[in-house]
Amino acid sequence: MDDSQCRCAWVTDDPLYIAYHDEEWGVPLHDDQRLFEFLILEGAQAGLSWLTVLRKRDGYREAFDNFDAEQIAAYNDERIATLLTNPNIVRNRLKVEAAIKNAQAVLAIRQEFGSLDTYLWRFVNNQPTINAWKTLEEVPVSTSESQAMSKDLKKRGCNFVGPTICYAFMQACGLVNDHTTDCFRYAELALAEG
Repeated sequence: MDDSQCRCAWVTDDPLYIAYHDEEWGVPLHDDQRLFEFLILEGAQAGLSWLTVLRKRDGYREAFDNFDAEQIAAYNDERIATLLTNPNIVRNRLKVEAAIKNAQAVLAIRQEFGSLDTYLWRFVNNQPTINAWKTLEEVPVSTSESQAMSKDLKKRGCNFVGPTICYAFMQACGLVNDHTTDCFRYAELALAEG
């Protein structure tokens, strides 16, 4: 990318953050395992910066069996204790336990809907919402869709899935295009969906 091109105002000059913004954030995602990964990582981010979690993503992939929901759903107290000593993840008992509960819920969701992808994308009628925010200040922290997703996930036993976390998840996985209109990725993604 030409350095003169504009990015969303939240992007720092950290190369990891730039690559995440340019290559992943807002790109419609339909892979079940990656969707589950983002659900866990967005929950882990609660109270922290996304860059902190992004820097630990490889550690999470290793510690959590590459986000294999079947394996995570079977974690026991011994595995939790091991995870809580791992410096490569956010060592918060509630967040670790939430990953296990969420994995169990995801298995039930897959049983009911056929895939996590089918379940999640129905909250946006199976089509990315393309917003047209001019500034970062215009971007909401939650929407009626993220509130509905949050309510339904909680009903299914998930934790760390409040409306704000769900909206961040929707942004990350491309259920919404929340790149600001001056960002070079806004038009690229809008054209891809148009």
